[in-house]
Amino acid sequence: MAPSFEWWGKEKHRGTPVVVKMENPNWSISELSSLEDDDVSAGDEIAGVRKGGKEKNAKQITWVLLLKAHRAAGCLASLASAAVGLASAVRRRVAAGRTDSDSAASPADESPIVRRRFYSFIKIFLCLSVFLLAFEIAAYLKGWHISAAPEFHSVDFFSSFGSIYASWLSFRADYIAPLLQFLANACVVLFLVQSADRFVMCLGCFWIRFKRIKPVAESSTDDFEAGKYFPMVLIQMPMCNEKEVYQQSIAAVCNLDWPKSNMLIQVLDDSDDPTTQALIREEVEKWAKTGVQILYRHRLIREGYKAGNLKLAMNCSYVKDYEFVSIFDADFQPAPDFLKRTIPHFKGNDELALVQARWSFINKDENLLTRLQNVNLCFHFEVEQQVNGIFLNFFGFNGTAGVWRIKALEDAGGWLERTTVEDMDIAVRAHLKGWKFIFLNDVECQCEVPESYEAYRKQQHRWHSGPMQLFRLCLPDIIRSKISFWKKANLIFLFFLLRKLILPFYSFTLFCIILPMTMFVPEAELPSWVVCYIPATMSFLNILPSPRSFPFIVPYLLFENTMSVTKFNAMISGLFQLGSAYEWVVTKKSGRSSEGDLLSLLEKEPKHQRGGSAPELESIAKELATLPKKKAKKHNRIYRKELALAFLLLTAAFRSLLSAQGIHFYFLLFQGLSFLSVGLDLIGEQVE
Repeated sequence: MAPSFEWWGKEKHRGTPVVVKMENPNWSISELSSLEDDDVSAGDEIAGVRKGGKEKNAKQITWVLLLKAHRAAGCLASLASAAVGLASAVRRRVAAGRTDSDSAASPADESPIVRRRFYSFIKIFLCLSVFLLAFEIAAYLKGWHISAAPEFHSVDFFSSFGSIYASWLSFRADYIAPLLQFLANACVVLFLVQSADRFVMCLGCFWIRFKRIKPVAESSTDDFEAGKYFPMVLIQMPMCNEKEVYQQSIAAVCNLDWPKSNMLIQVLDDSDDPTTQALIREEVEKWAKTGVQILYRHRLIREGYKAGNLKLAMNCSYVKDYEFVSIFDADFQPAPDFLKRTIPHFKGNDELALVQARWSFINKDENLLTRLQNVNLCFHFEVEQQVNGIFLNFFGFNGTAGVWRIKALEDAGGWLERTTVEDMDIAVRAHLKGWKFIFLNDVECQCEVPESYEAYRKQQHRWHSGPMQLFRLCLPDIIRSKISFWKKANLIFLFFLLRKLILPFYSFTLFCIILPMTMFVPEAELPSWVVCYIPATMSFLNILPSPRSFPFIVPYLLFENTMSVTKFNAMISGLFQLGSAYEWVVTKKSGRSSEGDLLSLLEKEPKHQRGGSAPELESIAKELATLPKKKAKKHNRIYRKELALAFLLLTAAFRSLLSAQGIHFYFLLFQGLSFLSVGLDLIGEQVE
């Protein structure tokens, strides 16, 4: 007779424990782990023994243990596989030897001199921390007390090392600790002010949702259906060497639901690659043959970058016939009803200069880096832009996916090439002239976020150096302007100083320099609520607009502190005009939506509808398939500043163990590992 075993489970529909006795000894562990009540067939012998009726026998316990061992082995195997892959990636990085000192990896607006000095500054702190750690370990092994209140009587003053150690304790307590504590307290105050600002903005966003406040347009869909309100709209598409994304963006703009006679599209190509120029020109010609009013413009000299491109396009004689201008960057794909949902807000509102739409991201789930960017940008649009738009009628123009009243652009002085944030520049100047802005949180425009850390780092460097350039230039204009005192205060203290200068300053100084140093100078303290509780609360608030990202709340907190080194460096470069601070670097696009979108459109398009209104999708898809696949010269690199800070934080974490500072240890440990991951370029796109 075949041996039997018993399986403990829940009686169906009642939830009471039963014992299922089966005569089949050949069940595998995986089959047992997935066994459900429905899997028990009528031929199996089932003993409905209630809990307490029979005791578990040894064979049953063996099977349960085998099941748990099987699951544990699976987890260990996956962890081992991940560890091997990680070690392999690290080995490739080190073997390749490519670092951020390479010209291709460094932001063009980051001076080599500034980069070397900043890196040297971090190395000094790293070397000092390693030396102090060795010094403290030696004292600890001697049994000497190394906490904030050293017991001098326990030190051997007759030994030279004991004398040096006692002198160090006295020196750090009398001279280093007061200065470090003062800097820590100053940064904590800035941190609390910025956290309060963030909290107030979240309250404003909650109030907007609770009251269901949103901008309401005067004209309705009935006006469009009756053909009563179709003003002349100029659409500008600036691009530069972005052959990965131009095709679907031009197609999306050409398919906007607006009378063709009342819409003109300018494709403003700054590409210096002849192949890219030819592809974009050919695409424009295809759409022009279908009746779309679309023009291709190319500049031989890329003077002023995007601002210069837009400025030159606005100087065309036919622009005077248009009332509004809408701008879309090369990777932006507006929905067909974009103009019908934005233009109506201008009707009857002569003080309105700008209607800004929200961005949504095609590749937000591509990797960890894109997910963390999505958290940041969702908070930016949902909270910052929406709250400022509702309560102040002012926010920074995002540079794309917006509609401007041309009269307001001209009144503000037009596009200027004086900074790398021409969008923020024109918004500030229009605000000083008294114009108002509207942000539409329910109108979205699809685009991409950078998938590699190198591209993201360059983008963030430009985004944080530009505002400081602009602040230096427009501060006198803000002071002399005729707007109210409170609007001036908002511009100077909140818009520029708090959110553009103080935020990167205290993030880097407090968490990357002062906190590690307090581990070696324990007389200066940072309380646990500064290190853990308030940052965790702020991260929780930041992630609320994107609730699906809650599993990434801890990586988000650590990554934001990690990016502070790049933002701080950019802020200092822009504020003091260090290096070539006016170089524009185009953010690299992946173009993941190009071929897929066209092929999906081809599958969905009914056969009888093909023909007259747009270029043949089938021919475009074939062209995409036959284009030569050039291997992009991409490399994962080692980022030296991030690596140096990683070792500094890990050294401080080890030192915190000697003082038994639990929360500080865990924060420093995980923050150090975060810097290590970024320094080895393990976050974002991985190039084999």
